Amino acid sequence: MKIGKKGILLGIIALLVASFFLFDLGRFFDFAYIKTQQATLAEYVSQNLWLSIGIYFAVYVISTGLSLPGAAVLTLLGGALFGTLIGSVVVSFASTLGATLACLAARYLARGFVSRRFSRLLDPINSGIERDGIFYLLTLRLIPLFPFFAINLVMGITKMPVRTYFWVSQLGMLPATIIYVNAGTQLAALESTQDILSPALLGSLALLGIFPWIARFGIKIAQRKRIYSKFSKPTQFDRNLIVIGAGAGGLVTAYIAAAVKAKVTLIEKHKMGGDCLNTGCVPSKALIRTSRFLADSRNASELGIRNTDVEFEFSDIMQRVQEKIKKIEPHDSVERYEKLGVECVSGSAKLVSPWEVEVDGQRLSAPNIVLATGGRPKIPSIPGIEAVNPLTSDTLWELNELPQRLLILGAGAIACELGQCFNQFGSQVTMVLRGNQILSREDADAAALVADKLSNEGINIRHQHKPVEFRTTDQGYELVADNNGQQVVIGFDRLLVATGRTANLEGLGLEQLGIDTQNRDLLDVDRFLQTRCPNILACGDLVGPHQFTHAAGHQAWYAAVNALFGNVKKFAVDHRFIPFTTYTSPEVARIGLNEKEASAKGISYEVTRYDLSDLDRAITDSADYGMVKVLTAPGKDRILGVTLVGSHASDMLAEFALAMRHGLGLNKILGTIHAYPTFPEANKFAAGEWKRAHAPEKLLKWVEKYHRWRRGEKQEAPASQTTEDKTPGK
Repeated sequence: MKIGKKGILLGIIALLVASFFLFDLGRFFDFAYIKTQQATLAEYVSQNLWLSIGIYFAVYVISTGLSLPGAAVLTLLGGALFGTLIGSVVVSFASTLGATLACLAARYLARGFVSRRFSRLLDPINSGIERDGIFYLLTLRLIPLFPFFAINLVMGITKMPVRTYFWVSQLGMLPATIIYVNAGTQLAALESTQDILSPALLGSLALLGIFPWIARFGIKIAQRKRIYSKFSKPTQFDRNLIVIGAGAGGLVTAYIAAAVKAKVTLIEKHKMGGDCLNTGCVPSKALIRTSRFLADSRNASELGIRNTDVEFEFSDIMQRVQEKIKKIEPHDSVERYEKLGVECVSGSAKLVSPWEVEVDGQRLSAPNIVLATGGRPKIPSIPGIEAVNPLTSDTLWELNELPQRLLILGAGAIACELGQCFNQFGSQVTMVLRGNQILSREDADAAALVADKLSNEGINIRHQHKPVEFRTTDQGYELVADNNGQQVVIGFDRLLVATGRTANLEGLGLEQLGIDTQNRDLLDVDRFLQTRCPNILACGDLVGPHQFTHAAGHQAWYAAVNALFGNVKKFAVDHRFIPFTTYTSPEVARIGLNEKEASAKGISYEVTRYDLSDLDRAITDSADYGMVKVLTAPGKDRILGVTLVGSHASDMLAEFALAMRHGLGLNKILGTIHAYPTFPEANKFAAGEWKRAHAPEKLLKWVEKYHRWRRGEKQEAPASQTTEDKTPGK
């Protein structure tokens, strides 16, 4: 059995602590004993000052590092031996060093285990430590009612930086240290350590402990005053809320505000519905539906059909896309939202103060403003790229002629979805990516299922190709790329750039409000979605971290409520249970952690996998390709995350999203009746796989014996008592 470094360290610590109690070393830290030895120790110190300081310092560090009792008595002794000044300095550094060593030991020995076992409990704590850790630790250190050894051990499990822990502890313990050391100068007159902690003193230290929070509140007020000092706040407002941007985030924010009877104005400079309706979700899914039909027609032999002839014009397909946009437009229209009670204004909005917005010369005011201006495709800086007139997910919908050779930069969700579509329409599609895996955020096995399908359909995936430059030729265009030091030239007719998105920050006037927008892909907000100006909030693609329509709608609730009622109660946005799907064929749908993320965070997990090749409905549909992969806490049915790959993955994910949101485990899914034959049955079968892997084997052996007894069979004799085989011929 391998013990390892952690085992050795733990053994040493346990041995030292055990020795302390076994040899009754605590008697040397007893208050009465210290008083009897005070004169002897004082004489030794007078003759060997620096050696005494060194010995005392080492003993103090060791005792606090091992979390041994007696720190209060040692502190009094420091005052008795060295006086208030020297004693306070020595005790202050010794106690802080010992506390830091105890913190580091707890971090080394226990943080990995605790992080794996209790990640969901620890993540909010770490977030709080990151946000308010200094003030929290300072408060605990200033009030001696909290056991310092417990603080050392608990803080070791968090992610507080060691340097921060050291200086905050040094500062926080200093007042109580000085009080105790000073009291130690009168050690002979003290009867016990309780004589030091009078109610008045405890009250003073408690107020001192609360002081950092009071100071922080004061700092916030001062910061707000400095932010707002350059502007004149209107004495009266035209409306309760102004929302800039009528995409998913803005529409939902305005809808909620109107629903709670607030007077709200929604401003949009382009089209209602934003990217999702006009250039994103709606047109792309309409295009995917047509491409899926073409794919099915070409694979008709799998359904027992010998031949299908499909004729189409690409322009007709793109016309259908526009028709679907027109059909959905009323859902996001000005008319609908005005009926709901939202004032809709068309024009370019610019912030002229934290409470005022100017729209084409008209000035509007409100106590709170929500920014929901969305994002746009990001064009990488590659020599010659502008000369090839690149397409993006915004401009692609202007095409009426199918490109013969389509080059795609990027291999994320947009690249894979649109690349597969154009390949089905007849384009020669080449995807160029810098890494070695498409859908880089997904687990390798999930991405591989999609990559194999794309490759089998004829898409040329170029891994580890770094774009160098674009060139114009007589035959069209060329990309020069670097493939592990080798120059590669790829010809194409049209280029689609799908390498990420950036926030729409320009023209809003944020700079004059002191809100930094330089070289930023996203706008900075806090956990309440507040910007540097707390009355200005933001949501959606503008702030991330998930740039999905449903994520924007989810954030919009927090933005609306915090804007309208934040002076009473604010809510921190919760990003834990946001599902998302890549609409390739097969689809990839996910919620929570995947293996890649769990490993990066050091979270322990178990994997349960069920392949759709075994699912009856998938077989009947000739769609038996994909998997259900569930990550659970070790030994438990609690779901940490789910990755689905298959033709109906996006629909199947809803059950897991509901389960995770409401804390339901795999046993609940297993106990739910699913219609037969359906794709969601795979969720139940995956839960069944987990159940079989965690079957109570010992109990089942007793159940087996019970069934034998019911059949009247004799129990098998132990192996050591088996009789000789009497089979004839042996």
